[in-house]
Amino acid sequence: MQVNEDKPYDEINITPMLDLAYVLLVIFILMTTATVQGLKASLPRATNSAKPAKESKVKAIAVDNAGRTFLEGNPVALQDLEVKLKAFKLKDPDLPVVIRGDSATPYQSILDVLDVVNQLGITQRGLATKPRS
Repeated sequence: MQVNEDKPYDEINITPMLDLAYVLLVIFILMTTATVQGLKASLPRATNSAKPAKESKVKAIAVDNAGRTFLEGNPVALQDLEVKLKAFKLKDPDLPVVIRGDSATPYQSILDVLDVVNQLGITQRGLATKPRS
């Protein structure tokens, strides 16, 4: 092949551009499939005799600004709270409890709820807070 110096170069070699496009396509495919979690599988069925795994559900106790107590959104008196928590604790000995109170909630109301939780021997307890902004 002879190169003619006086003739303008009229062919564009697109091979490097195609190589780059294919490399970008491969990278895109690898990155999108890498974010897929797990894989689909046909799980076997259990017999009826197998017991399902025990679910531990956190019980939320809220105290509003007026000092009223709510268990799972339902209003309860402190005596009823003790009875209901005792029943939940019989079903799940490791019953977790979260106590929520507003910043303007009387401190004594929160302490009364904590006393009930402590009397029942519930060790997994916490106070719900949110970070300062």
